Parts: sequence; C-alpha cells; structure tokens
Amino acid sequence: MGLRGVGVFLPTFAGEHGRTGGELAAFARRAEDLGFDSVWATDHLLHQSRFYAVPWLDPILSLTYVAATTSRLRLGTSVLVLPTRQPVVLAKQVATLQALADERYILGVGTGWDDREFQAVGQQRAERGGRTDESIVIMRRLLAGESVTHEGRFYRLQDVAVGPAMRSPLRLWSAGGRQLPHAASPERPVLAPAVLRRIVASDGWIARPTSLPSQIAEDLAEIRPALAAAGRDLSTFTVAHENFLHLVPTEDRRQALAEQQLAYAAIMGGGRPFEYFEQVYLTGTPQEIVDKLRARMAIGVEYLILHTLEPSTAQLDLWAEHVLPHLEGLWRRSCSTGPAASSSPRSCWPTSSASTSSPGPRSRCST
Repeated sequence: MGLRGVGVFLPTFAGEHGRTGGELAAFARRAEDLGFDSVWATDHLLHQSRFYAVPWLDPILSLTYVAATTSRLRLGTSVLVLPTRQPVVLAKQVATLQALADERYILGVGTGWDDREFQAVGQQRAERGGRTDESIVIMRRLLAGESVTHEGRFYRLQDVAVGPAMRSPLRLWSAGGRQLPHAASPERPVLAPAVLRRIVASDGWIARPTSLPSQIAEDLAEIRPALAAAGRDLSTFTVAHENFLHLVPTEDRRQALAEQQLAYAAIMGGGRPFEYFEQVYLTGTPQEIVDKLRARMAIGVEYLILHTLEPSTAQLDLWAEHVLPHLEGLWRRSCSTGPAASSSPRSCWPTSSASTSSPGPRSRCST
C-alpha cells in the first residue's frame, strides 16, 4: 500500500504578531501550487494549554476562508474536538462549508483531552466519549438531509433538519490510539475499546502525532481485524498520521536540531522537553526526516498530514524540495494502480464514501 496523499496544516496558531486571513490564503494557495493534496486545521478552544504557548484560530472558520481562495485542495480538521460542540450547530457549519467548497471537507474528529475546555462549555471530561458517539450519529443523518428525531443520553431532538444536504456521504476520520507516554500526557498509552469501535465505524483513522511507528503498528494490528470482523472493505478505509515538521536544509545534524528546538519552543512552550519531541516528531536532517516518514509508511500509513511551525510558505517549498521527491515513487505507484486510475479524479481515494457523480477536487497523483 502506498501513499494516498500528503496534506499540510494551515498556520492557524496566532503568535506574537497574530495571524491574518491573507497569510492563511497565501499558505493554502502555495500548498495547492506545489501539489499537496489538502490543508488542515486543528482545534484548540482555549489559550494557555499545557502543550501550546500560542492561541489558535477556529478551524471551521479558517477552512471556510481558505476554501474561497483554492479550487483543488481538500480541507480537513485534525482533529475537531467533537464533544465541546453542539452537534446541530456544527452540522449546519459543516453543511455550509461543504456547499461553499464543493464538498472538499474531511471531518476529522476526536474526543479532546483538555479538562479546561470541557469545563468552559459546561461539560465533564468523563462524558466526552459518549457525547462524541452521539454527535457522530446525529451529524451523519443531518448532513445526509434527514429530519432527525433522537433520544440520547446527551442530546434530544425532534424532527430537526438543517440542510443543505450533502450530495455524497460525509467522509469522517476518527483519531486516537497509543502514544509515547510522558509525565505531562493526559492520556494513557492504549487503544481503548470504545475508541477502536469508533474508528471501525469511521471512514479513516488518524494516528496520534506522539505515537511511535511501533505503536501505530500495534494499533493497526487491532484495527484491521476489527474492520474485517465488521465486514468492512479495507480498501475503503484510510490510515492517516499527523506529525510536526520544521525542515532545516542542512546535513549538519547539530545545526538542524538547534534550529528545530527553537521552532518547537516558540509554538509548544516548555511543557515537554525537546528530547521527547525528538522521539515522536519529525526532527533531524532532511534524510532523517524522510527515513522517519518511510518508517511510518512501511507499517501502513497511507496519508500524511504535516504540521508547520512557522507561517511562512518557505517551509512548504522546503518540503516540496527535500521530502516529497523521496516519497514520489511510492505516491505515484499507489495512485496509478487499479481500473479507475487513469480516469477518475479521485483515483487515489476509496470510492465507497464519495459520490462519483461530481468531479470533485483532484489529488496530486491524479493529474
């Protein structure tokens, strides 16, 4: 199995000089010009978390903004903290984004981890899994155009419809799984049974950025049999992984690490040591970074989503020069196989969850 695509995160963090719509639009357009498959936004409701030194823009609003300045890029959230959002309101926002962006949006979801965020919206962290599962059921039905009556533990609806209905089924990827433990980590390094069930019911899985390749492999050893037991076609399921990358174009490892340490500290603060980042994130020389990506692909990662640590498009240019060419053979090979490869604009993607009646956006490898 080769790569289905490489996406990049928008620089939705607001540093010392803030963040402007023009910066996000320029970043997205450059990603599109360079042939990346998608742009993503992360979700952090509150400032001053233990892991980030900067506030973040709202992901749905940010993606809607850049949707107007791009035509091919898919758009995604990784991940939207689903339990902190009211599902009917969120369904309306997603329906609007999908209508304006020609249904380019991938809804990547997770349960969240920051206790302060749950408290701020009047919830409890212990309820996050149940709220997430109910929200997924409700949103899938609303976005399909149904009038929904729902009697659940957390949400009760009577004949609710939002519209406009999507032309094709919602593409939903769930996050979770093992990660390298650290004293500051709010999660245990396990793939919980409830998380596994949610992943199996989704269209894809987003492995944690703090998960080692060996841990991703452990998770997949549980996910794949569970998908098969559920009667799922594994070719219609996407295995994705997000990670952080600040590329320094030098083979001097000490210089690369020194610059990377500064870049990580500017965004993530001092909640975790750089030595931890070296273990889980994409650090080192360009060749070391390529090797780390290939290690993840070797155990089954099919889709890469890369976080930038600076708003400049210069990082995109460096990735396109020093990283993508070394993945190109695997990328093109994975996209050129199969009966639809020469004609379908979605030939790098599973077809079961997307309508074939609309041409939709093209990926890098289907051009």
